[in-house]
Amino acid sequence: MQRLINQSLKDWVHARRRKPLILRGARQVGKTYAVKALAAAEFQQQLVTIDFEKTPLLAKIFVQDLDPKRILSEFELVTNQAIIPGKTLLFFDEIQQCPKALMSLRYFFEEIPDLHLIAAGSLLEFVLSEISFPVGRVQFLNIYPLCFIEYLMAIGRENLAALLQEKPKVLSETVHDVLRQELIRYFIIGGMPEAVQAFVDSGSILESQTVHRELILSFQNDFAKYAPRVNHFCLSEVFSSVAKEVGNQIKYSHLAQDFSGPTIKNAFTLLSMAQVITPIPNCSPPTLPLEASAHMKTFKAAFLDIGLMQSLCGLPMNMQDLNKNLLSVYRGGLAEQFVAQELRFTQDQGKLYYWQRLAKSSTAEVDFLTVKQGKVIPIEVKSGAAGRLRSLHLFLEQYPQTPSAYIFLDAPYQEPKDDKLIFMPLYFIHAAFLYSAL
Repeated sequence: MQRLINQSLKDWVHARRRKPLILRGARQVGKTYAVKALAAAEFQQQLVTIDFEKTPLLAKIFVQDLDPKRILSEFELVTNQAIIPGKTLLFFDEIQQCPKALMSLRYFFEEIPDLHLIAAGSLLEFVLSEISFPVGRVQFLNIYPLCFIEYLMAIGRENLAALLQEKPKVLSETVHDVLRQELIRYFIIGGMPEAVQAFVDSGSILESQTVHRELILSFQNDFAKYAPRVNHFCLSEVFSSVAKEVGNQIKYSHLAQDFSGPTIKNAFTLLSMAQVITPIPNCSPPTLPLEASAHMKTFKAAFLDIGLMQSLCGLPMNMQDLNKNLLSVYRGGLAEQFVAQELRFTQDQGKLYYWQRLAKSSTAEVDFLTVKQGKVIPIEVKSGAAGRLRSLHLFLEQYPQTPSAYIFLDAPYQEPKDDKLIFMPLYFIHAAFLYSAL
């Protein structure tokens, strides 16, 4: 599979001020696959993998001290592979199982700077909060499920993927219909690599849905690893409930029954740290940086993947249902989930925000806030007519410095007729942030 992250990984390989790289992401999103692809492309397959989950005894190598030269020497003996700085890619997989390996990264950076070293894990945030971490001596890169462009490349529609990396423009009715049909299929299959591969191999959407169920079970089985941090029954309930609450303001009491508010909040926080869910705090007022003005008194959440989401929601999803009205299914939640997934690729560290007016009795809300060229851009996902964008118009009146607003519809692209309102089909969301003149 071609991943957009591949170019970022290649840039890291050839960077002058390269540091050890930590890949962050939930389970099963393709971290190991991306590293193996990088080794094939840039290191002539000279990859040495240290998997701390598969071979936990390897963690003992870090007990004596964190001397990188001694550690490399022992790894060479254990793996029977030479590790040559500048020629070998060293990969610490499931590094959360060995906190001292994380601590050692600073010494690899300081003493063997020519070594290409990547670490990856799915519960890294838990470990990072408990150790003395080498701030400033490592780099981070987030990896997510396949976005729509990557999905198109995976199924052999590179022509459509290339089109969606160009500046949004008016397309023929035929091309629009083809893209819309592929978008509907993506709404069902989602972007988890194994689910996409199952569809590619079999041509059957049902096969991808089987993978969804297997992945959900795998995530739930992993919850035991969170103990004693949180009650795993509460964690499982919150996991399922958040998928059903996408697009809605989150209230902890609605996410689980028979558990206290602090217990539910803890479960939500842990799932966020594991990147299974993405909190979307309210930014009011929407001042830069958004992170500074965000607060979790009012917030929403996005799920890891749209395919997993519809499976957890128990939706009887098929092409015919979605074809009728792509934006109204599950109260618009699927469309908001799709937009959230796409925005994660374009925003700093994958962080998402929205706007809700805090005035008493006000219901005004804008689905997402993003930053483009140092300006806040409001985003609406609408199924109704343009004239019903009351919240968006209120936002623009209240914050007149806003340069433009994006409205994503289940409709063809329209050339802008307004100085600020730009209407685009859902499939153009990634491209909207690639070009400044929009």
